[in-house]
Amino acid sequence: MAGLAAEADWPREILDRDYSARASVSAEVFEAEMRNYRSRSEAVKHVASYRDVVYDAESGQTLDIYGVGAEPRPVFMFIHGGYWRMLSKQDSAFMAAMLARHGIATAVVDYRLAPEVDLAEIVREVRAAVSFLWCEGSRLGIDPNRIFVGGSSAGGHLTGAVLAGGWHDAFDVPEDVIKGAMPISGLFHLAPISRSFVQDWIKLDEHSVRQLSPAENLPRVGCPIVTAYAAGEPDGFKRQSAEYHRLWREAGFSSTLMEIDNRNHFDVVLDLADSRAALSQALLRLINGEL
Repeated sequence: MAGLAAEADWPREILDRDYSARASVSAEVFEAEMRNYRSRSEAVKHVASYRDVVYDAESGQTLDIYGVGAEPRPVFMFIHGGYWRMLSKQDSAFMAAMLARHGIATAVVDYRLAPEVDLAEIVREVRAAVSFLWCEGSRLGIDPNRIFVGGSSAGGHLTGAVLAGGWHDAFDVPEDVIKGAMPISGLFHLAPISRSFVQDWIKLDEHSVRQLSPAENLPRVGCPIVTAYAAGEPDGFKRQSAEYHRLWREAGFSSTLMEIDNRNHFDVVLDLADSRAALSQALLRLINGEL
């Protein structure tokens, strides 16, 4: 981790450049992709099974479940991005119809946003969502022994946070509760983030950086993952994905690293709506136990 940890000493202007996803596309492209998130998520309402299910009594946060069948199905829990301060589950269900056609349910999670709550609380909430699916999923048509997790950008970090070790006992879940994961354009070491413009709203201290960086808290029990990023990503996101992939494999776990051509930080995740896309094919192989 020395390379990414050393980034914290880089000049602020370099970190801001390398971690500014929004600056990597035009304002028009950014706004268009935000509209695409919502419109494509609205378009899958026909496979919605349960809406606004409270998964965490403490925060009152909810999730939506799509694509439940007659028999319990594996579930892909998707965690949205937005640098921990924007977007919601309403923008994040676009993969649900594709997965339903392949016999896979989708759970799309809301969590409270910064600066209303800090990152430790956001992490607690998404871990509570995993615990809910493990404990209560069977009554909602989900096989609790086949929980898969993914997310994009900040959601990629939160995917890493539920892959991390050390939290399972407190949430009454086994260490192998997650059977596979797909962090996309994720952030796995937070020291550089704490020295960038993102610190303006995420307010990380040194303890939070250590405790909430997935790359510094690898689990004892790993699962196969697909670590993906777009060819058009800012350089910081590329470095983070490559390093997490390396660390995961060095720990003895399986990781497939994917760079998706002709995609940027915002549109790459929309490939999950298309079963022909390389990203979707990789997700299906992951869930089918072929990776």
